[in-house]
Amino acid sequence: MRTVLLIDDDQTCRAPAAELFRRLQWQVFEAVDGQSGLALALEHPPDIILCDLLMPRGNGFQLCRAVREHLELRHTRIIICSGRDFSHDRTTAEEAGADLYLLKPLLLSRLKEAIDEVMAVRPMLETERPVTEHVFSAEDLTTRIKFWGVRGSVPTPGASTVFFGGNTSCVEVRALGEIIVLDAGSGIRPLGLELAREFKGQPINLTLLISHTHWDHIQGFPFFLPAYDAKNRVHVLGYEGARDGLRATLAGQMESPYFPIALSQMPGNIIIEELKEMEFSVGEIPVRACFTNHPGVCVGYRIFTRAGSVVYIPDNETFSKDGTQASKSGIPSSLDYDIVEFVRDADVLIADSQYDSAEYGSHVGWGHGCLDEVVRLAIAGNVKRLFLFHHDPAHDDRFISTMLMNARAMAKAAGSPIRIDASREGEEIILTAPAPVPLPLQVP
Repeated sequence: MRTVLLIDDDQTCRAPAAELFRRLQWQVFEAVDGQSGLALALEHPPDIILCDLLMPRGNGFQLCRAVREHLELRHTRIIICSGRDFSHDRTTAEEAGADLYLLKPLLLSRLKEAIDEVMAVRPMLETERPVTEHVFSAEDLTTRIKFWGVRGSVPTPGASTVFFGGNTSCVEVRALGEIIVLDAGSGIRPLGLELAREFKGQPINLTLLISHTHWDHIQGFPFFLPAYDAKNRVHVLGYEGARDGLRATLAGQMESPYFPIALSQMPGNIIIEELKEMEFSVGEIPVRACFTNHPGVCVGYRIFTRAGSVVYIPDNETFSKDGTQASKSGIPSSLDYDIVEFVRDADVLIADSQYDSAEYGSHVGWGHGCLDEVVRLAIAGNVKRLFLFHHDPAHDDRFISTMLMNARAMAKAAGSPIRIDASREGEEIILTAPAPVPLPLQVP
């Protein structure tokens, strides 16, 4: 049975709404203020929260933000009700996480339309999915990875970077019908154009995983075409930044005078969710996150597909946690074994390899990878294929090619069978499972 939580300090407003939901065969919970409403929502996660804007002990804005902080309430839709029709209130409610804003007094016909509207875009819960025997198709057993942006720090277009590319971080992963986008650097702009051409006006449903909110990992989002179409659903996931929340940071770069369109004005169905747990799922695909060694809050992601696992660590300096961060030469003397275990047995590792060993000596503590240590990390973790990533803006195609040859020579000298490449814009990698392998119930 579907459930609704009505939060309003005015019983005369709650009663008609409660009666409508009961006639629709919904289970109804009621609360008189924001604080008790949040507690009730956590105890009995509802499908819909119908909430007054102005209440004691937690107004509607505060309740929206609090609900969106809880992963277990990620599927709950929120309808804010108010007797005030200020555009500022509507915008603030949307930015706080509300799905709809309705005016009081509530007409039951409009409330019924609102219920249908928010439930139409609500993702189906696992407990509601029909239990059927899965017939594996070729697509189920295939994972596609495509590089759209491979550069670090700042875009570097020009003749000297045309082979490997000059756009900043963005990688697309497709598996089990899901589109997962890793970071929103300037490479997300050409990805958006390609998605629009591919889907030809049909709805696009994708998940954007943000590793961290440094500018080279989010600067392309304002130019992401699917976010400007109301038919599309863009689910943005990431972890809270060092100073501001994820939504505030994404919105901040689009404020006037930096950008002419505010985040709240983007017509797409954009859902921004701050993650609290390090393990979650995108559809049926398990995902694990791991904090990396980079200034601020930064994570890498490991995506577990039927065709193999893909690890994305765009910004990470590979030194140990035991205090011996660097040897006298400036090269880390031992690896961070939490990261080694995170990447262990990965089919594909996309890793920050910004500096060669000569450069790294003057960049210790900057939060970026040294080529030698990244190769050591991949070999120690028994990775099958390594892609050098987050190319330095000062490195032209010739320099990156030299780094690649050195990395391959290191692996050969170590007797490792690992395959090493430098990530290149437009390159696509296809993983194929040899047989139908069920996904783990839990991330291993």
